[in-house]
Amino acid sequence: MTSTLAVVHLVVVAAYAGFQWTVRALVYPQFAEVTEGFAGYERAHQRRVTHVVGPLFVGQGLTTVWLLVLAVRGTAPALPVLAGAACLALVLGTTALGAVPQHRVLDRGWDAGAHRRLLRVDSVRTAAATAHLVAAGWLVLA
Repeated sequence: MTSTLAVVHLVVVAAYAGFQWTVRALVYPQFAEVTEGFAGYERAHQRRVTHVVGPLFVGQGLTTVWLLVLAVRGTAPALPVLAGAACLALVLGTTALGAVPQHRVLDRGWDAGAHRRLLRVDSVRTAAATAHLVAAGWLVLA
């Protein structure tokens, strides 16, 4: 396996994990403190965050697919690659099926229930991103 690819993968996964922890610990909890104009605030958040998370998702996706190909060929250790791919799938799935629908509700204005659901979904994403970071570190050490 190419150790450079494993390191690049680790860097991208670590960047996403740091981003995800920041969103979960700082950004989303602050939503509840926006007292006026929440719908506009939410739309601005969505526009801005896309510029950060989009490249991180693309980077993780590309390196994960490349690593999966190498694992199938037998030139990358299968277990950390598969574990990382499962974590990424969980992040992407909970984003599409959990976070995006809650953001659509919040797009219309403040909704405490949608915010609570978003925090729960984001806790899952944060755990999966952290587990992916562990798998990526394992891959570098393998």
